[in-house]
Amino acid sequence: MNAPVDAALLGDLLHAADADGITKHVVGAVIRNADGKVLLLHRAADDYLGGLWELPSGGVDAGETLTEALHREVTEETGLTLTAIAAYLGHFDYLSKSGKNTRQFNFTATTTHESDTVKLTEHDAHLWADRTEQERVSSAVQAILATWREEGA
Repeated sequence: MNAPVDAALLGDLLHAADADGITKHVVGAVIRNADGKVLLLHRAADDYLGGLWELPSGGVDAGETLTEALHREVTEETGLTLTAIAAYLGHFDYLSKSGKNTRQFNFTATTTHESDTVKLTEHDAHLWADRTEQERVSSAVQAILATWREEGA
């Protein structure tokens, strides 16, 4: 489901989430470097879902659009600045640390920075993952990455 990102799509995604009883929105980014590897971040062992490798992601603040949140979260977590959000890749649902029904909306995104400029603030490691290393993520993120690969991103 690789769809262009426009206001109508974003509105439809939020409306569907509300209809499904989702109370928290999260955005995630599939960011590829020049070598075709994907940026993954590692949660510290003492964090919620500790030890998990994940996409750069984070919560949508009140009054923020999904794309605004994606720009902010990627910068906050990695120090990278997004230059474009290319496509919507799909979502997955989970329970947040506070027990909220959460939906993570995932997008392809690009940056102008090189891979050695990642500056972590919330995670304890990062990895530019090749296809084999991408298997370290949850099955939900693996499905998002499979969609990304199928679309030839």
